[in-house]
Amino acid sequence: MNKSTFLMKAEDDTDFLPIIPIHENDTEQDKNLVIPDILPLLPLRNTVLFPGVVIPITVGRDKSIKAVNEAYKHDKLIGVLAQKDATIEEPAIKDLCDIGTVARIVKLIKMPDGGTTIIIQGKKRFQMSDFIEEEPYFKASIRLLPEDEIPEEQSFEAYISSIKDLAGQIIQLSPNMPTEASIILRNIENPSFLINFVSSNLNSDLAEKQSLLEIDDIKLRAERLIELLQRELQFAELKNKVTTKTRTELDKQQREYFLQQQLKSIKEELGGDNNERELNEMRKKAEAKKWPEAAKNMFQTGIAKLERMHPSTPDYSVVYNHLDLMLDLPWEEYSKDNYDLKNAKKVLDLDHYGMKKIKERILEYLAVLKLKGDMKSPILCFVGPPGIGKTSLGRSIAHAIGRKYVRLSLGGLHDESEIRGHRKTYIGAMPGRILQNIRKVKSSNPVMILDEIDKIGNDFRGDPSSALLEVLDPEQNNTFYDNYLELEYDLSKVLFIATANNLQNIQPALRDRLEIIDLGGYAIEEKVEIAKRHLVPKQKEAHGLAKVNMKLSDSVLEKVIESYTRESGVRELDRQLASIMRNQAKEYALKGKVKSNVSQQDLEKILGTPRYSNDIYKTVNMPGVTVGLAWTYVGGDILFIETILSDGKGELKLTGNLGNVMKESATTALSYLQANAKKFGIQADVFSKKSIHIHVPEGAVPKDGPSAGITMLTSLASAFTGRKVRPYLAMTGEITLRGLVLPVGGIKEKVLAAKRAGIKEIILCAQNEKDVNEIDGEFIKGIEFHYVKTMNQVVELALQ
Repeated sequence: MNKSTFLMKAEDDTDFLPIIPIHENDTEQDKNLVIPDILPLLPLRNTVLFPGVVIPITVGRDKSIKAVNEAYKHDKLIGVLAQKDATIEEPAIKDLCDIGTVARIVKLIKMPDGGTTIIIQGKKRFQMSDFIEEEPYFKASIRLLPEDEIPEEQSFEAYISSIKDLAGQIIQLSPNMPTEASIILRNIENPSFLINFVSSNLNSDLAEKQSLLEIDDIKLRAERLIELLQRELQFAELKNKVTTKTRTELDKQQREYFLQQQLKSIKEELGGDNNERELNEMRKKAEAKKWPEAAKNMFQTGIAKLERMHPSTPDYSVVYNHLDLMLDLPWEEYSKDNYDLKNAKKVLDLDHYGMKKIKERILEYLAVLKLKGDMKSPILCFVGPPGIGKTSLGRSIAHAIGRKYVRLSLGGLHDESEIRGHRKTYIGAMPGRILQNIRKVKSSNPVMILDEIDKIGNDFRGDPSSALLEVLDPEQNNTFYDNYLELEYDLSKVLFIATANNLQNIQPALRDRLEIIDLGGYAIEEKVEIAKRHLVPKQKEAHGLAKVNMKLSDSVLEKVIESYTRESGVRELDRQLASIMRNQAKEYALKGKVKSNVSQQDLEKILGTPRYSNDIYKTVNMPGVTVGLAWTYVGGDILFIETILSDGKGELKLTGNLGNVMKESATTALSYLQANAKKFGIQADVFSKKSIHIHVPEGAVPKDGPSAGITMLTSLASAFTGRKVRPYLAMTGEITLRGLVLPVGGIKEKVLAAKRAGIKEIILCAQNEKDVNEIDGEFIKGIEFHYVKTMNQVVELALQ
């Protein structure tokens, strides 16, 4: 109910009692009051005046001031009407309600600020008949409405009693309501005045009050008032319940705070404890941190928890370790990049020989970073055979651009929590390895090597490769969420470099996020340079021969590479050089000196007889045997395909641990040869009289793929025609039933494998010529390439 005069809103304060007439029975005297038919009108914006009720009004509008002054000079009577819309500053006659109350101006007070305040008392209800004039103030003819007839019924008395009870309860539930209000209410005896007085002070909107004024039947008006009072009582009870509950909770918190402060004072008197000192140190560290608002708020919450917990409780260590991680993480701490492109190129060239493509990509990244100042780091993936320096290249890149380096081995990882962390509520919970490494290097923009990304496993504990999708997506990793940290961490400045041997083993969605850079195997010339620049000095240092005058010539290094190794990388070469150094160290320890140059004859004494020889290609020069080129995840390799014919019924037998695609290539080759037997000078009936057996040696090694198609057709054609294949010739390419030769992949690795094996001629599809052109000409010197489009060209070139 309205507290400004009687029952008021609890939010508002008041210093005065409700204004009521001294004689509530003035209504009896008002029966003899002469009211003219035409009255000046006073629009009220926020209230409705009821008969008998006295209210103060501040008059501000010019028209209203004129109307009040005019009425006060004469009979002091004025018609009071409520506005339909309280927001209208200058209402017209259409904006006023039709039914209002005739009021008598009890007092007119001129305020110091020039305003006018009047105290008015409602007399009788009226209805506006005709509007007479608008200037200088509203004036209208009125019709008085009938007086309230008090019914002499017991039910009406019950209504009046209910109104008093409900109003009294609302007063009791309103803490700011004066206690005198309840006494005044109980002493009102006139039912009509009681209803009008309570209606005037009801905490309802203007429309509901106006509807009460417009009801002629006093019994119906009492019923409607009871409904509104019941609604307001329910609201007051609910509000009181909420207030009481809030006060109880506040009292509990204040009590806990008081006890905590007492406990703190006792500890200070006793000289403090380790727990308090640790918390103070953590607070000092936190003040120096530049972290996001969310992290700051979480830290404050956690430190507040620790203050309330005893160090012996199990949860203490959980919260402490979590806060310790937050303090250790390098929030918004970045190492300064070195934008000197010439120096970066010098460092990369010094650490690694060759690899022009990768070096160019890193220099491009640095150039953009230098010009723009800030950019999302690319997600690179180095793909190539083992031992070519993919991982060490990452360290070299970090050195070149002046960043911290960290390596994360993913081989055999099978738990998603290793990437995203465990929930900190688990026993032994830890953050993911991404954040662990960030914490270790104390920088938010390191070079992070994700080693062996193609060897991630998965099981019932989750799929780590799926967890990496968020880490390796530049659009998402600025809000990377770790389960242990329970906060978002920005990884967008980290330069991620993944390494892999086989691209096919990487999940497609993850592969799509990577910028793939293929690293082929090394040519012999490159291996010689790598050995001279890096491997030999490293092994001399490792074996105590750094100051000993001993050299390995280029010819000796080539002999080691060709006769004792068969690899794309240089790991086996490194081991062979280590064997040489151990032998020289033994000689030096025994004799005090060593030969200044190790000769090729010395190699056989040190390393034994050569393991690999190119003479094998001379001894296999017989019909039906061809040399093919293959790609494996460890680099390129050569393979033999042997075909032999025997009396039979035309069956085709395939051996050598071949995959489905390779078997289909053999079937396709045989079908094409049968269909084109006359072109190759083969009798058509021989296919039904001979059984064919195709074998690919090294049967323990699985083999598959379409690139052996032309090799199989050449082997079959050689066997059926009896013509030998030209020596030192190798080939690779896919075939179709129409006799076309299609391009294949892995050309660089295959060509370098052929070069290592002593092959002098290679047959390739014409569309693979562009792949050969990408290989440095120095590395394939001495090899003649034949580019073909059809199988007829292959047979003509291959057979003698």
